[in-house]
Amino acid sequence: MNWKRTYPWVGLLLGAVIAGSGCSNTTDHGAASSTSPSASFSDASSTVKPAAERVLKDALGHEVKIPANPQRIVVSYLEDHLVALGVKPVAQWSVGNGKSVQSYLQKELDGIPTIPSDLPFESVMSFAPDLILMDSAELVAGDKYAQYAKIAPTFTVGSGVNNDWRQEFMTVAEVLNKSEEAKKVLENYDLKVKEAKEKLNQAIGTKSVAVLWVTEKTVYVPNEHLSSGDVLYRDLGLTVPEEIKEISETATANWNPITMEKLAQMNIDYLFIVNSKGATKEEILKDPVWAGIPAVKNGRVFEYDRTSSWLYTGAIANRQMIDNVLESILKEKTSKP
Repeated sequence: MNWKRTYPWVGLLLGAVIAGSGCSNTTDHGAASSTSPSASFSDASSTVKPAAERVLKDALGHEVKIPANPQRIVVSYLEDHLVALGVKPVAQWSVGNGKSVQSYLQKELDGIPTIPSDLPFESVMSFAPDLILMDSAELVAGDKYAQYAKIAPTFTVGSGVNNDWRQEFMTVAEVLNKSEEAKKVLENYDLKVKEAKEKLNQAIGTKSVAVLWVTEKTVYVPNEHLSSGDVLYRDLGLTVPEEIKEISETATANWNPITMEKLAQMNIDYLFIVNSKGATKEEILKDPVWAGIPAVKNGRVFEYDRTSSWLYTGAIANRQMIDNVLESILKEKTSKP
């Protein structure tokens, strides 16, 4: 879930790619408490285990002394996992001087002060954390790990170029001593996936589906195996357009640019657009490059703005995407003969 790998387009975020939720960059360290209920994701209360300090080995082999009950957690783009476990970080990831945050999580993170996405040492220190969770080795490269570890116990969750979100989620849960809660979250997620997959199979069968992220200058497609591609094609079992298959064979980023030539050739029956272009859907589709796409011809294009969860990943983001797919496609099927 590291933003540097997930979003190689971070420069775009500094503008208007992902709209801020009105969250100020003013740091109010007293605004955030560490834990809160997570009724949406964990239906049953788990037996509370006695808190105890533990030593766990992170993805880079560091033996990290985890506090018994951390209260002030700083994370690098792991907020989705924390919120799904009923935990609030002391600060939340942001870019553009705090103007752009993960909007889809603001119901749970409203009032949580922002921290720059690259977690500057001085900013981290200002929050007086008792635990730091890093999502990847990249963020602690060189001597950075040692610098963060001087501030608070620092645990690196993953070492891969892109970490599997389920594994990452379970690792975060283990660190926070919430493995049972995490298992329940994944059970509920898998049940939702199963039910949605059955409904979609009945509604559209093997028709192809794609999501395209449209910015001012570029159109991106998701990696078939990552981010929203993982939700559409692995979880929901929807048919992958050949162009996305081809790009995914060599792509390492979650989102990758597609040429206008390939875009024009895409055989997509149902199309989702994440609109970060600053133009209406109608204005976007006026460009002749879209004219030959079956979904455009048949009026099966569904638009979501940059505050949606389509550019992210995790139990909460993925559930929202699934809801979007069901609402759009099933509504379209019932409204047309």
